Amino acid sequence: MTNFSKSVEIIEKKSKFYGFLLECKSESEIKEALEELKKEYKKATHICWACSLENPFVEKAVDDGEPSGTAGRPILSVIQKRGKKNVCVFIVRYFGGVKLGAGGLVRVYTKVTSELLR
Repeated sequence: MTNFSKSVEIIEKKSKFYGFLLECKSESEIKEALEELKKEYKKATHICWACSLENPFVEKAVDDGEPSGTAGRPILSVIQKRGKKNVCVFIVRYFGGVKLGAGGLVRVYTKVTSELLR
């Protein structure tokens, strides 16, 4: 079982966002953690994530069905601004029936990531 170093929960207009911080050194650790989250949160609408690895240098951002650029990129942007390396942030979303719009999604994914990296 993956040991996430921190987790946070935010509810925004009935949607639930669960954020998880993984300290990692390889893409295989990220893949393993993602598979575990997919099993544990089977009914989640989205599992968006972004990572920054130092050696070899890798940065990835995944929207997982959210509108392009509204989830993975904002997560990665916070990671970059904080100068974090060897981390991956996963955010599990359960859609609550109210659309947040592109700006709303960017704000929530940024907020959850900021909370995790605080």
